[in-house]
Amino acid sequence: MLTINPKDIATPKLHSYLLSAVAPRPIAFASTLNEDGTPNLSPFSFYNVFSSNPPIAIFSPARRVRNNTTKHTLDNVKHLPEVVLNAVNYDMVQQMSLSSTEYPYGVNEFEKAGFTPVPSELVKPFRVKESPVQMECIVKEVIALGNEGGAGNLIVCEIVKIHIHESILDSVGNIDQHKIDLVARLGSDWYSRNSGNALFEVPKPLTSLGIGVDAIPAEIRNSSILTGNDLGKLGNVEKLPTAADIDNYIKSAEYTLVCDEFKLKQKGPIAIHEAAKHFLNKNDSATAWKILLSETI
Repeated sequence: MLTINPKDIATPKLHSYLLSAVAPRPIAFASTLNEDGTPNLSPFSFYNVFSSNPPIAIFSPARRVRNNTTKHTLDNVKHLPEVVLNAVNYDMVQQMSLSSTEYPYGVNEFEKAGFTPVPSELVKPFRVKESPVQMECIVKEVIALGNEGGAGNLIVCEIVKIHIHESILDSVGNIDQHKIDLVARLGSDWYSRNSGNALFEVPKPLTSLGIGVDAIPAEIRNSSILTGNDLGKLGNVEKLPTAADIDNYIKSAEYTLVCDEFKLKQKGPIAIHEAAKHFLNKNDSATAWKILLSETI
């Protein structure tokens, strides 16, 4: 394993490792105004939300590694502590990338990248019409993390108004992750698209205590078929099925079909684990447990 002391490696190389290892990262498409009132638009992937009451987002325009200069966005929010954080989806990713070009001071990236500025309601910087979610923010604090190239500057923003395109909402008014089709930043030139087959759900741990992986019998825990993710699902049940539950399942038509499909009687434990994995892939931990414990009664 490669082991690195950050103090012993050149900043550009360390920067590259960090961007590739801490990913995917959401993108803050930040709209600000310079001292002359000219709009500025730039993306930042050192970004996230950190509170919902009050609603706080933080993004960080780092000092440029190559020459230790600061970015226009940082200079702008120090002059006018307001910003609009626009979400970036797949339909606008190429234009967003174009806006990251280091144009000279005073160049309007809305125009360069072909985006449509929309007046905000509570702050002066413009919103990006093409963005599916636009958050108007007041800058509460700017925290410099260092003075050398690569040092971040945390811009702490309070979200004072949110605008959401209705086209990305589901039937109950929540944001549909497939419809919003967000993109995220990876290392080098890479991005990820957060929709389609890339999306999957992981049920949150029970509010009551799951039994835990340590409570899984050793012959199951040490399976050559079941993965760590499979064991996590098995450990996230509140209790194991009872003997009566297992007996009723064994007598069911479904179990007969499972026996025939996976040849449980002929192949033994390996087939049992394969069948259990099939149901775990469908997030049916209850049935997986009944199959795994079918030979214990």
